[in-house]
Amino acid sequence: MNGSAITASGLRKAYKDKIVLDGIDLDVRTGTVFALLGPNGAGKTTTVNVLTTLLTPDAGTVVVAGHDVATETTAVRAAIGVTGQFAAVDDLLTGEENLLLMADLLHLPKAEGRGVARRLIDRFDLAEAAGEPAASYSGGMRRKLDLAMTLVGRPQVIFLDEPTTGLDPRSRRTMWEIIRELVADGTTVFLTTQYLEEADQLAGRIAVLDRGRLVAEGTSDELKRRVPGSHVRLRFTGRDELDAAARVLPGSTRDDEELTLRVPGDGGVRSLRTLLDRLDAHSVDVGELSVHTPDLDDVFLALTGDANKEIGAR
Repeated sequence: MNGSAITASGLRKAYKDKIVLDGIDLDVRTGTVFALLGPNGAGKTTTVNVLTTLLTPDAGTVVVAGHDVATETTAVRAAIGVTGQFAAVDDLLTGEENLLLMADLLHLPKAEGRGVARRLIDRFDLAEAAGEPAASYSGGMRRKLDLAMTLVGRPQVIFLDEPTTGLDPRSRRTMWEIIRELVADGTTVFLTTQYLEEADQLAGRIAVLDRGRLVAEGTSDELKRRVPGSHVRLRFTGRDELDAAARVLPGSTRDDEELTLRVPGDGGVRSLRTLLDRLDAHSVDVGELSVHTPDLDDVFLALTGDANKEIGAR
């Protein structure tokens, strides 16, 4: 997992007077999942198109899998795989025929192509449906087949554009497991998604793009810590204990119906110990304690500043 699979510096792109990318810098480490989040019109799709050689930036440099996107386009394309939001399978062909077609397009020898197709069919649990037309596949099966087709060429870097859109929860989690397996094998995954839980589950690092600029980047926990709102929730067994705790913790917010206090704090071990010590010093018993921190929804809305924007829209 040494080195960078994708680096971008100073990416800029404009259409007439509309700036779409305004100085984007990226560093995606090899063998990791990197998630790019952004509201409608943020520049997410333009970023992916630049990284995958489909679009030329007005300024900036990009290196993917060790190759310059501008001067080594063919090498970049040989090293990457791209799975779009909608499965790019041929409905008239069977699942196996779709895979063999991809092998032919990549000029694999016939025997090798058949071997690769069979291994992918087994890996993606498509054996029972391999001989059926893709038109008969469920949404989850089509997405699995689409990703399998992307893997025929054994790409070093895979770009997944909203890979689980429209899938039911079970199929979505199956795709998550497949993505984790790919990364465990050393593949680098660049992910865009409309599901914040998906980024939270899969990505080692997450970047938030808004109006063509990267407004934040870090691990999920790092991003959550940037947003205020962390607190400790204390529940008591009776009104007397609640009243006593409220006197000890004057900055807290009480809920008389639920017999709870909401105490601002980061939820760290040291601050929790201090909090409980204060209550113990006044002989106040706590029935339940829970720590609440902002989730990625809170992070996204805080960083993009618009609660009405659709997460992950194109």
